[in-house]
Amino acid sequence: MKKIQFTFTLLLSLISSVSFAQEMLQGGTVSGNFQIDGQYYFEDKQLGVYADSMAGKRYGFNGFGNLTYTNGNFSAGMRFESYLPPLTGFNSELEGSNIANWYADYKNELIQITVGNFYEQFGSGLILRSYEEWSLAYDNSLKGIRVKLNPIKGLSLKGLVGYHRYYWIPYENGNRGLVRGADAELYLNDLIPDMQESKTKVILGGSFVSKFEKMSSKRITRGDSIFEYKLPYNVAAIAGRLNIIHGGWNFMSEYAHKSNNPSAANGYIYKDGQALYSTLSWSTKGIGVMLGAKRIDNMSFKSKMTVEGGDALDINFLPPLAKQHQYSFATMYPFSSQPAGEMAYQAQVDFKIPKGTLGGKYGTQVSINYSQINNIKKEEIKNGIPVDSTGTLGYSSPFFTFGDELYYSDFSVFVTRKFDKTIKANLGYIYQEYNKDVLTGHKNEYPNVLSSIFIADVTVRLNQKHAVRFENQWLLTNQDKGNWSAFTVEYTIAPKWFMSVGDEYNYGNDNPDQRLHYYLVSAGYTQGSTRIAMNYGRQREGLLCIGGVYRNVPAANGLTLTITSSF
Repeated sequence: MKKIQFTFTLLLSLISSVSFAQEMLQGGTVSGNFQIDGQYYFEDKQLGVYADSMAGKRYGFNGFGNLTYTNGNFSAGMRFESYLPPLTGFNSELEGSNIANWYADYKNELIQITVGNFYEQFGSGLILRSYEEWSLAYDNSLKGIRVKLNPIKGLSLKGLVGYHRYYWIPYENGNRGLVRGADAELYLNDLIPDMQESKTKVILGGSFVSKFEKMSSKRITRGDSIFEYKLPYNVAAIAGRLNIIHGGWNFMSEYAHKSNNPSAANGYIYKDGQALYSTLSWSTKGIGVMLGAKRIDNMSFKSKMTVEGGDALDINFLPPLAKQHQYSFATMYPFSSQPAGEMAYQAQVDFKIPKGTLGGKYGTQVSINYSQINNIKKEEIKNGIPVDSTGTLGYSSPFFTFGDELYYSDFSVFVTRKFDKTIKANLGYIYQEYNKDVLTGHKNEYPNVLSSIFIADVTVRLNQKHAVRFENQWLLTNQDKGNWSAFTVEYTIAPKWFMSVGDEYNYGNDNPDQRLHYYLVSAGYTQGSTRIAMNYGRQREGLLCIGGVYRNVPAANGLTLTITSSF
């Protein structure tokens, strides 16, 4: 009898589940996007890429697919990834195929609940930001639960708990910390009746983040001695922010403080961390001005204290205060944020010269930018104990004082002008100083690189469908690998076809054998939301940097196929 009752109950449950699934599917929509990057490598003795050193790795394959189901207030999705094997320059830990992320989400006017993998940012990210950047193979999504609340108009609350994705390594036995956080944002104009009609908008925000990692001690060898340090289970960080908007003015500032967090990234010192990030902008018709300032002091914050460098376990994000360039020579020496300490400022002015004698028939756009990043000043806490000594408080540092060592500076001027209906030009000059020792992890090996970069980018429309673009770049420097020149010719047949040929030539290299051409031939076809592109050529060794996050790219010679599509 009990078996019959159990079978009957199970049958009812299955029928109910099927009925519920049918109801959920009715009226729902499915969307998604895919990308495939495949590369076949060739031996290139001039680049130092030999068949023997390739260890049989003649090809690389990176691919992903996102699927999202939405039905009213409910949505769910998954991300499948394959690295078979990873492209050159990507971490070998990625090799394999699996479901990388999945989530389910429900929201209404009061609440939003997400379970599974999610991306989140508190404020400008100084104490928490999880995000994904496919071209860098960077993904620090959190897996757990997130809740968002809007209890009253003008107040939004967030709470979350989860652990980071770490390639394909499963979370077990505390192999990385748990991340817990809460955030509140108040729109004072909505909360205070007397401010509802005010032209000045005021937004306040506050965040708290805690990392729990069960690692009570760490043995460190210095010379002939072995030291054992007690390490905190919990590391907490708090942040407060203010945003004031009035007409064309916009002021934003955020301050963060992190409790002592000895780790591999800071040499296991017990100093608290601090960060201040502020911007002020003003714009009106024809002109815009932006000023920014930033101080970072011991703000590496990872969910595993034994890792360092560009690993994908960053809890926070330190926004770079430097112009993000699009031309290849301007990104040859990129700045990457320095969590150990940096002082930075940036100023940018964009304006339009009205049409007329100077502005021409259509007016001329001008953009001027300058940014500079130095170290912070570090002083001994106690005489005789060197700065950054392992197991100590590390150092003291005056908050508003710039250090004497320049990390990076960038001055640029770009002028964009349309001469007639068929010709448009973008001309630019960039001067950079790049501290290669610090920014590439070396010590007293290289002089600072001083470079002048000239850019001429001209597009000519032949008719409504056909256009050709000519791009020339020159990089002049007496340091590192010397002078470079580059050209690109791109032909477009709108809206489906493009083809291009280009070359970067390191003609100023002190070593005649390294005065190489980095040629590239590309072609592509687009139909609707699908794009297919193929290129063949050389890839120069260096840093690929996006938004202050970077990865090292080795020299390579190969044929690459990229396919993207969405629905």
